[in-house]
Amino acid sequence: MKIAIVGKPVKEEVLPYVKRLFDNLLQRGITITISEGFAELLEPMLPLPATVEYFNRQTNLQDVSYMLSLGGDGTLLDAVTYVGALQIPILGINMGRLGFLASVPYAQLDASIETLLKGHYTFDERSLIHLDSDQEVFEGINFGLNEFSILKRDTSSMIAVHTYIDGEYLNSYWADGLIVATPTGSTGYSLSCGGPVMMPQTNNFVISPVCPHNLNVRPLVVSDRSVISFEIEGRSTKYLVSLDSRSRPVDASIQLAIRREDFNARLVKLNQVNFLTTLRTKMHWGLDQRNG
Repeated sequence: MKIAIVGKPVKEEVLPYVKRLFDNLLQRGITITISEGFAELLEPMLPLPATVEYFNRQTNLQDVSYMLSLGGDGTLLDAVTYVGALQIPILGINMGRLGFLASVPYAQLDASIETLLKGHYTFDERSLIHLDSDQEVFEGINFGLNEFSILKRDTSSMIAVHTYIDGEYLNSYWADGLIVATPTGSTGYSLSCGGPVMMPQTNNFVISPVCPHNLNVRPLVVSDRSVISFEIEGRSTKYLVSLDSRSRPVDASIQLAIRREDFNARLVKLNQVNFLTTLRTKMHWGLDQRNG
């Protein structure tokens, strides 16, 4: 078995857990491969085993059984871009505060690996959003787990995003930008713009304007079987488009359309992890000083 690991900078108190993870996997005869970026972060703080392999975006990961994401939700979003259509199962280990995606705390790392290797888990299939454009924007990684967004750049003026659903005109959003979020992304940027929370298995997108000029414009839920296309207008000649945390500048001549990706992100759901419990905890639902 081979397990791939991606991660972001870790605090010093977390390093013993990472070392135990390596020791645990190697003792079981499991091959470890680490993303080159994460290895560069670890090496000054933690000597890596001599048998560890390394991978980058050009590496074929077809022989990997699982991918571990050590960090927060952003790290897991990055892990999805490495996996792509291979749909390698991803387990998110949270190295900081509780996350919606990386919901297993690092203090439970040993127990989580034991549970994973015993097969005591289910798959949580999450839909992805795909960008089609007439110009290459994201170096071939044209999908994201959370959202696609169009945002203004280098100006205080609003932009107009003329939006179409399956070729039919929907609306011209005069705003700072526009977000199209998956159910997974409904608890992210879209939520901060007034969008609804959607259950992970809901087959929808939510279209949320960012700081709209007209206050009667509200987020809209549409089927994820739709193709949503855009035309951008504004005083500036440059705008930002983003897939999750990856942003790129584009000009107004670009043609953009989004749809549901043909494959899913396959997240590992351990028996003790529950989306509704995470949602209540993260959103502080039901917590009120009046209730003691």
